[in-house]
Amino acid sequence: MKKETMEWIISIGLALLIVGILYIFIIRPYNVQGDSMYPTLKDGDRLIVNKIGKTLGHLDNGNVIVFHADASSDYVKRIIGKPGDHVEYKNDQLYVNGKKVAEPYLEYNLKHKTYDEITGPLNSQNLQGSNGQYKIPQDKYLVLGDNREVSKDSRTIGLIDKDQIVGKVTLRYWPVSSFKVNFNPDHTEDQS
Repeated sequence: MKKETMEWIISIGLALLIVGILYIFIIRPYNVQGDSMYPTLKDGDRLIVNKIGKTLGHLDNGNVIVFHADASSDYVKRIIGKPGDHVEYKNDQLYVNGKKVAEPYLEYNLKHKTYDEITGPLNSQNLQGSNGQYKIPQDKYLVLGDNREVSKDSRTIGLIDKDQIVGKVTLRYWPVSSFKVNFNPDHTEDQS
């Protein structure tokens, strides 16, 4: 009886240790609050954020990430520009380094827009944190919400630092009916 109890205690302790290590170094749960990523993510969705991708430097345009907006708030947004990129919007068309880039995740919001443009004119050189540089500085990222008309993102808070990034969204596990893995679009340059 004592041996069996001791085995249970060791098993539970080991399981808690593994969960703790995963939570600290590899993954973190996140609850979406607000509609800034609608319809990609909805208020109340529950996500798993992969912290190791950031650590290994695997952050790319199109990735959906969670970052610390301030000491008490985390935001979920999409990376539109990374260090070394020049980003510009003209008439709701994204240009990265002078090339047109498709944004399939904006289709719903473009069809249901309230204003003439959902993104508005934008030039990464003019954003807070760019120091007026043509290209996004090292360790800085331009992030935007998919629901551009309501999103508080780089247009208002400026470029974010790599140190602010918690990690990439790996999967949505709640609601179960909307379970999804991989929020990265086919983020390809248009040839036109």
